[in-house]
Amino acid sequence: MAVQMDDFRSIAERVVENVERVIVGKHYEVQLALIALICRGHLLIEDVPGVGKTTLAKSLSRSLGCTFKRMQFTPDLLPSDVTGVSIYNQKSAEFEFRPGPVMAQIVLADEVNRATPKTQSALLEAMEENQITVDGVTRALPVPFLVMATQNPIEYEGTFPLPEAQLDRFMMRLSLGYPSAADELVVLTAQQQTHPLDSLDQVVSLEDLLQLQQEVRGVYVDRLVSEYIVAVVTATREHQEVYLGASPRGSLALYRASQARAMMYGRDYVIPDDVKELGEPTLAHRLIVSPAARIRNVDPRQIIEEIVEAVPVPGAGAAARS
Repeated sequence: MAVQMDDFRSIAERVVENVERVIVGKHYEVQLALIALICRGHLLIEDVPGVGKTTLAKSLSRSLGCTFKRMQFTPDLLPSDVTGVSIYNQKSAEFEFRPGPVMAQIVLADEVNRATPKTQSALLEAMEENQITVDGVTRALPVPFLVMATQNPIEYEGTFPLPEAQLDRFMMRLSLGYPSAADELVVLTAQQQTHPLDSLDQVVSLEDLLQLQQEVRGVYVDRLVSEYIVAVVTATREHQEVYLGASPRGSLALYRASQARAMMYGRDYVIPDDVKELGEPTLAHRLIVSPAARIRNVDPRQIIEEIVEAVPVPGAGAAARS
């Protein structure tokens, strides 16, 4: 099993290194994006324009050889613009289905909070069940399938905030942030003649990715670690500044993500550090802070950090199988 885990680690490292040829200085964020894909989850990137959100999605798809489609969400976007539409063909006297951009393996939903709730809801079935239903006909989505949605955390004018039900369907939320001065200088130099994305090659086969997705669920999770995950999630529901805590879907997201992180580090078992590292990206966006805490600008990320530090970590017996 150890040899196999080394193979999986090598596959993950090749993808991360290849994406980092374009996304400079964001190793942790690139890892999170790959973890979401390995776990069959979806990713919400909340950041200001111009920091590389679209480039991250394109780089990931090219590194893996996945099909890629981009949707620009606007207030006049219709659900059929997302899922596709049936058009009547006069020659055949039948309706033909024209697939929408959601019928791709990696889908970028750019500025998802600018579309109306009706259009946003068109993604719900796709994200939860990997299928869409148009005119009463259900169609399976390609495998693998990842939605990377973006939104601007600063500009709220003309936006429709994502409802809790949709936020909960994103496995993780992350922010790329501005690069350091040194990293930004590397970006400028790299793009002097051409964009590095133009020469980015596929480094992993689709079969390797599908094998990662299949094998990740076999990573061992000790009962003590599972209890630790439940304790962290339960603490979000009991925190005095939280109106609504993380759901059981959040517990499962943290569980799955921890398995993927262990695999990426060449381990066939999860340790508490995996859970601690992934607590904020998997849980913070699921919390609704209380009105009083909102007035004081309490950030759910800070609450998760406090909880992870406060909840007792299981003993050394959880680190490996006995």
